[in-house]
Amino acid sequence: MTEADIMQMMNMLKSGISTSQIFGLLPSQADGYEFVGYGPRDMYNEIARQRISQLDYQLFGDVIAFDATYKKNKYSCPLVIFSGLMFAIKGKTLTSIITDGAMAIRNAVRDVFPEVRHRLCAWHLIRNTTSNVRNPSFTSKFQKIMLGDYEISVFKHKWVQLIEEFGFEDKPWVNNMYEEKHMWATADIRGKFFAGFRTTSRCEGLHSVMARYMGSQYDLTSFVEHFQRCVAHLRFKEFNADYESTRGVPVMQTCIELLERFAAEVYTHEIFLLFQPFFSRAGSMRVLNIENNNDCSKYIVCKHGRPDFLWTVEFRQEEMIFMCFYLRMESFGILCEHL
Repeated sequence: MTEADIMQMMNMLKSGISTSQIFGLLPSQADGYEFVGYGPRDMYNEIARQRISQLDYQLFGDVIAFDATYKKNKYSCPLVIFSGLMFAIKGKTLTSIITDGAMAIRNAVRDVFPEVRHRLCAWHLIRNTTSNVRNPSFTSKFQKIMLGDYEISVFKHKWVQLIEEFGFEDKPWVNNMYEEKHMWATADIRGKFFAGFRTTSRCEGLHSVMARYMGSQYDLTSFVEHFQRCVAHLRFKEFNADYESTRGVPVMQTCIELLERFAAEVYTHEIFLLFQPFFSRAGSMRVLNIENNNDCSKYIVCKHGRPDFLWTVEFRQEEMIFMCFYLRMESFGILCEHL
């Protein structure tokens, strides 16, 4: 079954032609059933795969981690496949992408996804810092500043302190890194949705799975055959994970059981376990002050016993929107304890 066959089938479906009618039309194009090249079951399975791909991207396609460092095939070329991507996304704009920072990939991202938020992989940045600066103490402090959840003004102050401490004011690589801080500093990236991704490590995990199915000695035909086996295995694991997520109820940990149970029903089990610690800490938050301005109310909150750490929560009544200036919801997609 070719890409043209798949495209034709999906276009027919969008036009309202049923699956059985589509297969009935194919013999007239191929001069007989024996020349179609595949059976109705093959067509049904392919249509199901295409629909799953589209649904996956609509639900989970906001952030993509891209890593082309997988080992090369027998032609000494890395094989990175985006086949069918534009068909699967159905016009949905990609939100964020994480790469290792290679210039070829940067240029491609800028040309193909001009509006995307591009983040550099933290692991690759630390490795590059080690090789370019060759000072373990600087690398350690650079990592803390990179990952620290600071206000932008605090980040700039700490950066100046770091550069002055090591005398790197005139070091080109360090200055270039600062110019690109919008691609790696958590202070600059905060509020931009990356679903908690800081590295391309999940790509590395996928590579380890693929390594069980494919080898560098394969030609392109063999690669595709084994790649399809790998995809089938991943989809089977995904199906099992979906099934397990519908079974049972996680253990409730707070006295606000009704609200906590509602969150458990909304989130998958895995995401609920990430959310649960924030929900538990919400009980220790205290409102210090409330400012009412027309349709907007601002709440100044702190943790019980720690009045020196303040957060501002804004409620816009007309839009029925709560927003914490900490921006965890906007960055990770999970509510913070301040809300």
